[in-house]
Amino acid sequence: MPHQSIQWQGPAAIRFAALPPLALYIHLPWCVRKCPYCDFNSHVLADTQVAVQGFSGPPLALQLRYIAALVADLDAQLPKVWGRRISSIFIGGGTPSLFDPNCIDTLLAAVRARLGQPTSGEITLEANPGSFEQARFEGYRAAGVTRLSIGVQSFDDGCLRALGRIHQGEDARQAVLSAMQLFERVNVDLMYGLPQQTVAMAQYDVQTALGLGVGHLSLYQLTLELNTQFALQPPPLPPEDEQEAIEEAVHGLAAQAGLQRYEVSAFAKPGQRCQHNRNYWEFGDYLGIGAGAHAKLSFPNAIERQVRLRKPMAYLEAVEQGQGGHLECTPVPVDELPFEFMLNAMRLAEGVPSTYYLERCGRPLADLNADLQAACARGLLRDEPSRLQPTLLGFRYLNDLLDLFLPKR
Repeated sequence: MPHQSIQWQGPAAIRFAALPPLALYIHLPWCVRKCPYCDFNSHVLADTQVAVQGFSGPPLALQLRYIAALVADLDAQLPKVWGRRISSIFIGGGTPSLFDPNCIDTLLAAVRARLGQPTSGEITLEANPGSFEQARFEGYRAAGVTRLSIGVQSFDDGCLRALGRIHQGEDARQAVLSAMQLFERVNVDLMYGLPQQTVAMAQYDVQTALGLGVGHLSLYQLTLELNTQFALQPPPLPPEDEQEAIEEAVHGLAAQAGLQRYEVSAFAKPGQRCQHNRNYWEFGDYLGIGAGAHAKLSFPNAIERQVRLRKPMAYLEAVEQGQGGHLECTPVPVDELPFEFMLNAMRLAEGVPSTYYLERCGRPLADLNADLQAACARGLLRDEPSRLQPTLLGFRYLNDLLDLFLPKR
């Protein structure tokens, strides 16, 4: 992008020569049970009627009503993204695999009719082994899903009970095996540092996933998030030195199997990296629809944040009323862009090209000069003019690196 083509008229000005890539996130908010560690926008329906593998999912009438609301939400946003192609679609939750495959088919057909097929071809759906059925996975594949992300967390029955999960280790193995037969790209989520977990137990989880042939692992250390049951009643976690040993062991197993750590928690074989998540980390745009969904949209001279009502029924009713009451839009202040950009970009082990700040923020890289120099001086950022990349030290102590880019007010 030629720098001379953009004219700033003051420190508060944003100017884009071309808009960033755009992805679509779709939130399906219902779960069978709220896990004690989960702080995501997920909700349990006590009066559901449709059983999935012995567990309850939303009634079909509610699923159809929610899909209609998603399409109406998307239609209301089309003027803001008109003419732009989407790079990827991610259907997250909640537990999207509680939804009937025909509903997912209806949803994706409506999206394609309005925004076309994603340019990367990547359409991800999150699935829970507790709602696994072979026919359901086949239905999602027929609907156009190309990548399945399975929330396993552990293959150990004791660990699963401690996490409040509804599935067992064998359910998880069968779900992954089925996914591997149907989808070229499969991600498995695993958590480590679990209550009373040992190094050997954590290694077993990673070895099991690798033995099933998955090409992408998301490895998360269990953290006690605010407003969760675990925060109120903390479980007995391994000592700090044991947690460090567990992390080193699981990361080492992934590397030995040929999975590269390309993001803080993401490990992938060549060609298996998640394009949708990379777009977040590279500070691309994303449109989010559904209860509690967020969005970041760029315009020639502004960047807008969107957030939708969190409670599913409140969201549904507001969308159906058609007054825009489900949505709050606010501009992103220029002085917050350095931190927001680096918050995402520094999660990538390889960082991003320096030109991305101009291309994704509509601002000159000079905004960051003083903070970049400070980060390099502390050994947290590589001194490479063409690339913004954390050092190994900066990647390990990411919060210290990011603190340097907080707004100076």
